[in-house]
Amino acid sequence: MSLYDREYIQQSASGINIQAFVKQTYQLFAASLLMGTVGAYIGVMNAELVHSMKWVIFIAEIGLLIGLHFVKHKPGINLAVLFAFGLFSGLSIGPLISSILGNSGGGNIVAGAFLTTTIIFGGLSAFAMTSKIDFTKMGKVLFVALILLIVASIVNMFIMDTMFQVVISSLAAVIFSGFILYDTQNIIKGHYETPIDGAIALYLDFFNLFVALLQIFGIFGKDE
Repeated sequence: MSLYDREYIQQSASGINIQAFVKQTYQLFAASLLMGTVGAYIGVMNAELVHSMKWVIFIAEIGLLIGLHFVKHKPGINLAVLFAFGLFSGLSIGPLISSILGNSGGGNIVAGAFLTTTIIFGGLSAFAMTSKIDFTKMGKVLFVALILLIVASIVNMFIMDTMFQVVISSLAAVIFSGFILYDTQNIIKGHYETPIDGAIALYLDFFNLFVALLQIFGIFGKDE
């Protein structure tokens, strides 16, 4: 039986067909992941160029993410912006993946990080859908933790300490695992306004968890 075939997620208080909403959300999420994969491939193939344009790409990501909020109700345009964000975010991690691939066993490290991310994401999503625990109350705690994580990441941009990066990435993995629980329950309870909102939330959770694990695996798998 499908995880979605549960009576309590059939219809929200606002009358939204939750089953259809969830299905569309995950379809958009999957399509976004595909665009992210395409972007990552292009980024790996052009790692030096992408690295030299990292701030331009970062600004483009932020602009697309903000823009998505304003066009999410505009058919066609909303999908174009969503997929463009997926493409640019994938592009941004091209140099990181390229660096890891340059080490012996780099392909296994990248594949292992992706597989681990997929397993964690799938497991936590299933748990959130079936658990009686209300993870939607975690929002404020997760937001504060995310702000502290961003501050720590900025600090490490200056001190460039490898073990501090391991700590930051480990915390990021925990925080975005929490966001998976939080966002999944918000989706199945109809708390998001559109499937676009839910899809971008899930994409950011998956993407950031993958990057965190990729950094951890990459550091410990690095050639001496």
